[in-house]
Amino acid sequence: MSQKIPKSLLIFYILVIYVLLQFCWWSYLLYDLNTELYNLKNASPERSYISKTPNDIDRLNKKKIMILGEGVVFLSLLAWGMIQTRKSFKKETQLAMQQKNFLLSVTHELKSPIASVKLLLQTLIKRELTKDKQLELISRAENEATRLDQMVENILIATQIENHIYSIHANQTNISELISHITEQQNTIHPTIKFHQSIQKNVMFNCDEIAMKSIVLNLLENAIKYSDENPEIAIQLSSDQHQILINISDKGIGISDEEKEMVFNKFYRSGNEETRKTKGTGLGLFIVKYLVNQHFGKISIYDNQPKGSIFEIKFKNNWNVN
Repeated sequence: MSQKIPKSLLIFYILVIYVLLQFCWWSYLLYDLNTELYNLKNASPERSYISKTPNDIDRLNKKKIMILGEGVVFLSLLAWGMIQTRKSFKKETQLAMQQKNFLLSVTHELKSPIASVKLLLQTLIKRELTKDKQLELISRAENEATRLDQMVENILIATQIENHIYSIHANQTNISELISHITEQQNTIHPTIKFHQSIQKNVMFNCDEIAMKSIVLNLLENAIKYSDENPEIAIQLSSDQHQILINISDKGIGISDEEKEMVFNKFYRSGNEETRKTKGTGLGLFIVKYLVNQHFGKISIYDNQPKGSIFEIKFKNNWNVN
């Protein structure tokens, strides 16, 4: 499979080719004009084939204007190309930095649960523990494995999205039960977090169950990640004949207006990866936005009061998949 040429490099190549062609053409016009001016200036009665008539002067003036006009267009397009190339290079540089941060975060995020599971298993093997203690360590190991599985799943989905091979398979799904189950699972993994549920019962939606699970789980993980001490997270689900509404709100650090759209970009995470305390890979919200769009939905971010963020998702009820 041939590698796709970066947009910045493509613009650069086009700009270089255009500059060379335009320079050659402009040089020819200037040479031709100078030749005519020279011949006209040095015209004499003996050289009757060249005459200083008003028509000749008018024609040369028009030619000057034409060449100057082409020069203005040339310089304008050159300036536009340079600006676009600079923007594109800047975007590529930012993406490269985000990819670097992604690799740093993935390295840490993968090692952390693996090390935890290894330590817990070594403890179970080497020490004689009570039945309750054994169950506690097994439960903690299961939670770490679940966290690792979710991370790998996000990387897999992001890779499929990037290569345009991700597809949804919709079926009638009871999303009330699905969201309740995910919330209870997260409550077991994070017992110190208060989850407030307001879920309308038996809300049916024609959706991809795995994709819907990923949407809810990533939003909950994001709310947990950016919450302060003693976090509280509210999950709401409601439905009418027109739309299905899902709200997940937290009382954490919040999201600035400038970042409300940027957070859905792939690899985007505020701050420096080497000094950031929060966990994550910068893929969760990117995946959420894509999956919501695939279900013809809309996701918005609002400020929670007195602090925190609200992620609101609206789906059209009873949409169909061909």
